[in-house]
Amino acid sequence: MPVEAPSGTLSADKFRGDIPEPHSKDPARVGTLAVSRQGAGQNSAAPRLPAPRLTHPATDAPRPPSSALLACGVVGATLLALIALGHDGRRIAQLAVLAAPPVLWLLWPLHSARLRRWRTALVWLWVMGFGLDAVVRAYLLDTYQAAPDSAMVLGAAANTNARESAEYLRMHWRSAVVWSAALVAAGLLAGLFARRGATAPRARRPFWARSLLLLILLAACVAYVSKPWRRLHPVVFWTQWSQSLHDQRAAWADQEKTRDAQMAQARQIAPVITREGPSTVVLVITDSINRDNMGLYGYGRPTTPRLQAHKAQEGDRMAVLRNAWSVDASTLPALRNMFHFGQPANGNDGNNGNGDSPPHLLALARAAGYKVWWISNHDDLAIEQQHARYADVVDMVNRTPGRASASLDGEILDCVQEAFADTSTERKLIVVHLMGAHPHYSLRFPENANPFDDSVDAVENGLVKDGRSAWVRHFRQEYDAALLYHDFVVSELLQQTRSTGKPDDYRAWMYLSDHGQEVGHGSDRAGHSPATASGYRIPAVVWRNREPLPTGAATQQPFRADWAGWSLMDLLGIRWSGQKAERNVLGDAYQWQAPEIPVVVESFSK
Repeated sequence: MPVEAPSGTLSADKFRGDIPEPHSKDPARVGTLAVSRQGAGQNSAAPRLPAPRLTHPATDAPRPPSSALLACGVVGATLLALIALGHDGRRIAQLAVLAAPPVLWLLWPLHSARLRRWRTALVWLWVMGFGLDAVVRAYLLDTYQAAPDSAMVLGAAANTNARESAEYLRMHWRSAVVWSAALVAAGLLAGLFARRGATAPRARRPFWARSLLLLILLAACVAYVSKPWRRLHPVVFWTQWSQSLHDQRAAWADQEKTRDAQMAQARQIAPVITREGPSTVVLVITDSINRDNMGLYGYGRPTTPRLQAHKAQEGDRMAVLRNAWSVDASTLPALRNMFHFGQPANGNDGNNGNGDSPPHLLALARAAGYKVWWISNHDDLAIEQQHARYADVVDMVNRTPGRASASLDGEILDCVQEAFADTSTERKLIVVHLMGAHPHYSLRFPENANPFDDSVDAVENGLVKDGRSAWVRHFRQEYDAALLYHDFVVSELLQQTRSTGKPDDYRAWMYLSDHGQEVGHGSDRAGHSPATASGYRIPAVVWRNREPLPTGAATQQPFRADWAGWSLMDLLGIRWSGQKAERNVLGDAYQWQAPEIPVVVESFSK
């Protein structure tokens, strides 16, 4: 006998009440269940069970206020520690205020899981942005005692490329690993606690807590309105830094007007040559040579046997300036000072009598009547535009920019010989720019030409005694091998100068380095070093076949590379209105003045 379904609409409670417990064995209740299901199938208005809500207990469960406070505190402390790595003094407080708002966001309760995930990601990216800025600054401060926007760093960065940057990282990977590890650790910690921001409202906070939060947020608003504060923000700072790099490169790429103005200035100065007859002068500028690693200066390894042989043959016609110093620890400012007589730009200090920027040495030489060659083993846009293009003949032998260039300095010898053989003029100034021992040291000498590799000698034992690491000792071996090959090239250039032309023709030769190099001398590191004296200790040697040179005690006088131009003008026999005899180390009127360099030097006379 059919059973009719109950009339009316079933409520959810009644519907759920008709369902027996799974363990029920009552036949009547089972029949009732069947009738209910049949009725539900015929009644379109039957209610539906609500879908269960899926939750993730780790992220969706309301967290106690203490958890959000802990998250805010840990993330804030991590961020503050990173900022303190790359800044000091008042700037730490300024950066902390700029960085505060997103960190305080962790205290604001968010009900939506999606919004909480966005908050976690944004806070983490915020911390990493400030952290990356701080780590880069800390590395530059630790390695070069320089800020990212300093002239040295900007000039070096503008004058490099991706390949050279990669090679730089290959050499300094240890420091990169240490700083990267610090950043990764901070990122993991910040990411772990950024997930624990507030998820549920809490009771009204104490007045002092609300006042403190309001004060911090107001300070942050003021900081973002203030331009001096705002420009410290990593996004603003590095955007402006990138633009400065672009402007620097653009200025280097368009130097023709500057060169024309300098040539016109030189012609107006009207320098004159006081020496009659043919004249050949060679200026050899090398890179990254520390005189403390040269046997010519008393080093324990035989790194300069050929130069020492020249000195033994020439005697007083070859002057080794024992206490030569650069005033710059990088190439671009060193060359700028060298060719502009160490004079400041736009300074009216009597250098030319009219208050203009100081003249360029090569422009003066050409105006006086010399034909100028620039022969270089560097592929460097800035050097080419600022200096090389003043020459009548420019020969850039190296076509591979950067540290990875394996072009050996010996490649320039044939080009120099061609300049000596030129018969179009009787007066020649030949500038030779060598790679010297510029890092990477292993690329500065032929393969399998390192006699100091793994040698245990007095130098090695001294480095061990001083606590130098194995990798620094290895770099010292490569550096000394580079100097041994460098000795061959420089000696060949001197021999070419000595033997060129007729015996009675005037010939002169000057050799010096743009800056020094730290290879375990004053610290356990290798490379350019504006923070130690080794970055400024350079060799300087002069030879000429006529007229006396400093001898004896005179060669012990300190010498500044930024004053080299005054001595070169003496070798060229050029006189001009801006002459300063007291800065010419080859003259009797020479008067030493200690330069201002960012390191403590016990004495410039040793």
